[in-house]
Amino acid sequence: MSTTTSESDPAWAPVPGVTAPAVARTARRSLDDESFALLIGSVAFVVCAIVAVFVFWGREVPIDGRQSLGDFTAIAGAVAAALSFALSRLRPRPDSEGSAPHATATRFWWIDLVALSAAYGTIALLGWIGVATILNHSFLGATVFATPAVVLAAAATALSAYLAFVSGAGLSPRHLSLVLAVFLVVGMVTAMLSSADPQWWQMNLSALGITHDISALTFNLTLIVSGVIVTTIARFGTASLPAWTTTERRRRAVVRAFFILLGVLLACVGIFPVDRFFLLHNTVATGMCVAFAVLVIGLPWLVPTMPTAFTVLGFVYVGVIVVLSLLFAAGIYNLTAVELVSALLIFSWIILFLRNVQNVPHGREEQTGGRS
Repeated sequence: MSTTTSESDPAWAPVPGVTAPAVARTARRSLDDESFALLIGSVAFVVCAIVAVFVFWGREVPIDGRQSLGDFTAIAGAVAAALSFALSRLRPRPDSEGSAPHATATRFWWIDLVALSAAYGTIALLGWIGVATILNHSFLGATVFATPAVVLAAAATALSAYLAFVSGAGLSPRHLSLVLAVFLVVGMVTAMLSSADPQWWQMNLSALGITHDISALTFNLTLIVSGVIVTTIARFGTASLPAWTTTERRRRAVVRAFFILLGVLLACVGIFPVDRFFLLHNTVATGMCVAFAVLVIGLPWLVPTMPTAFTVLGFVYVGVIVVLSLLFAAGIYNLTAVELVSALLIFSWIILFLRNVQNVPHGREEQTGGRS
């Protein structure tokens, strides 16, 4: 009797089971990925240090603001993260089950690669801007000498490259849920910290996107890239849904279509700021909530094998959003509170969907190796 084990997080498609030798190969591949990630981080450190010497040499550098350590580190980290992630997905794997796309999905695989590379780069960009903003508030008026500035920038860039490569090498729907969560938190917090208007919350959440400072760019960019990530989820996160029969394939296509719609509408919220496109901005924002509600309500029919607890939770989320909207209409809550809570519920549902979809039974697919 042979010993088998389940692979919990497949890279691109579900794998029902792998043999013990396959486990050993996976372990060796993980060690290879770790070694390669360290190499990539080292290269990023050296390259960034050389560039930083020319940029910082002979002057004291501010922590945040224009031509600052924070801006340089954010840009360098973003480039390093995007390139490292792309390299992790393109790196040849002789015994990999999922690092290369299926022949029929090559076009979509490349779209996913570009979108996720941009997402990782943006996470690094906004993350280091947020760190610089916090440090600048902690050390008011402080500057950094050239030598430590070079070392700090190079170390941050190396860390960005290393983490992006490691994450890309083991990418799965569950990893993707973490990427979306981190990106949203980093983007929103950075926008709030860098806002020039401390009273922005008295209007609405979209007020962060109408100022003429870095917070507006951060807020709108966060929404746009988040929309791109959600559209990527449309294929990547639904690849493990049952698709044995024609009905199942149609249901999976509907789920994907709704995720694409959510992503497009979310990106449009950032593309069309409320101060210049008031009607269009509000229309796409409302449409996103409606699309989310329809997807949640239709989920028991679209994916009947989804865990009951998750399905019930979705109905609870929709109910909470409806109640909050009624409280806003009654003048009890302001619009910012309603938008923040609604956004938190919608994105937490998407993240939980990515984590629960891997547990969906595949029926006859389990005996045939599944479909993508």
